[in-house]
Amino acid sequence: MNPFRKIRLFYHEIIAELKKATWPTFPELLNATIIVIVAAVFIGVLTSMIDFSFYQIVNFLTEWVHPMT
Repeated sequence: MNPFRKIRLFYHEIIAELKKATWPTFPELLNATIIVIVAAVFIGVLTSMIDFSFYQIVNFLTEWVHPMT
């Protein structure tokens, strides 16, 4: 089979499958986008707080074990 024919058949099958898909409405898309942004910010803040806490604990233990003179 001709490679260009395979490529054309592949793209026709992609288009056929995309037509079968159910696409979200604009309000659904907006709600999902807001949820993803809020979740990303929340996880970022939580990760930063945990990182800062571990830094403070390690810094405290380091100073306790080996105080600066």
